[in-house]
Amino acid sequence: MINKLCIVGVGLIGGSLAKALRAGGHVTEIVGYGRNLANLQTAADLGVIDYAEVSLGAAVRGADMVVLALPVGAMKDIFAELAQLSFDGVITDVGSTKVNVIAAARAALGNSFSRFVPGHPLAGTEQSGVQASQADLFRGRRVILTPEKETDSTALARVRAMWAATGAGVSEMSAEGHDRVLAASSHLPHLLAYALMDMIVRRDDHRAVFAAAAGGFRDVTRVAASDPVMWRDICLANRTELLAALTTYRDDLGALIEAIERGDGKWLEETFTRARRARETLNSK
Repeated sequence: MINKLCIVGVGLIGGSLAKALRAGGHVTEIVGYGRNLANLQTAADLGVIDYAEVSLGAAVRGADMVVLALPVGAMKDIFAELAQLSFDGVITDVGSTKVNVIAAARAALGNSFSRFVPGHPLAGTEQSGVQASQADLFRGRRVILTPEKETDSTALARVRAMWAATGAGVSEMSAEGHDRVLAASSHLPHLLAYALMDMIVRRDDHRAVFAAAAGGFRDVTRVAASDPVMWRDICLANRTELLAALTTYRDDLGALIEAIERGDGKWLEETFTRARRARETLNSK
């Protein structure tokens, strides 16, 4: 049971976490903090949070759980602010990259770093903002925690229990492994969706293309509606792993171009068949 939950950044993920914990009776009080006062007011009006604070110090005072639901590019400044405050609560985050977030936390928090439990819920939609939050967003989804050797075992257990209470499955892996895997499974697909939409919209006939767009185009480009600021930060934060994935994709795309140029139907069919089988395996999970 969480007595006071402080959510820093009450958007889709932070709002959904608040709704899930409240719906399950796992939290007594929820306070929101952020720099967008209108968004905080909306969160309060919707009943997602009990109240908002305009001071980070006031928001975390007495909180036994502090969740940083911010773009990864904003984490460094928040850790620096938290380092100046006196409170004993557990700190965790929901960032899509982990190596850079952990480095920022370690540099800023000092002895309090042991209370920080890095996390990443593998859930979301292309929508953003607290209005899009859902109480069941994490149910049946996966949350990855990437504790360090300094991470306090009690803090880790409390964060694990919090996510389990939302209906999520919780697992652990290294921060490096997380960033490498997510570069391929999440970050690369988002970049490809953005690139495809940008390529089409720059065509003179883009209106005709959009008018002819059916299910396949909409499926492939759905995540291009995601928050550009958040994905800018993810690209920069995970650039090493993402560049490796992009380079491999570029090489494979080059092989596809060459196969089409030489009219190699056998290569195309074998590649498409292998990809189809892999996709069917994913569907069965």
